Amino acid sequence: MGHFLLTSGLHSDKYVEKFRLLERPELVSQVCAEIVRRFEGEKIEIVLAPAVGGIVLAFETARQIGCRYIFAETENGQRVLKRGFEIKVGEKVLLVEDVVTTGGSVKATLDLALSKGADVVGVAVLIDRGETPLQLPVRTEVLLRLPLQTFQPLSCPLCQHGIPIERRGSKR
Repeated sequence: MGHFLLTSGLHSDKYVEKFRLLERPELVSQVCAEIVRRFEGEKIEIVLAPAVGGIVLAFETARQIGCRYIFAETENGQRVLKRGFEIKVGEKVLLVEDVVTTGGSVKATLDLALSKGADVVGVAVLIDRGETPLQLPVRTEVLLRLPLQTFQPLSCPLCQHGIPIERRGSKR
């Protein structure tokens, strides 16, 4: 409990620290095995993640599948492929993300994959903490649904009560 600034820009009285799981390779391996199981038979060629949160999960998922993994970065407000990463038209792509609230990073990365002509077989999300479930135009598998109450900054009751805000994560 507290007062947290989420990556989405929203405020919440709760925070999910995904790195308590991601710092444990044996747990990451188990979580990714579940992702692989859920997409078994899809003949995935690339596992794609938005940087940075999904990179660890995408790497391990791709390792277990036996395919490439790549990640999309933000440049000038847009998701882009850098570092020589590419997606060819028709390649079967699985998008993997760690935690979503509004789904903004996932949606932008999905749009990028589709713009490259990818055959996106689905999206796997470790935790959906949004108040409403993530809605995407492709198959979406969420391993844990943990809805948190969130607030717009201008109408946040925690701010109004003068509770100091904590900025966790890598973007703030």
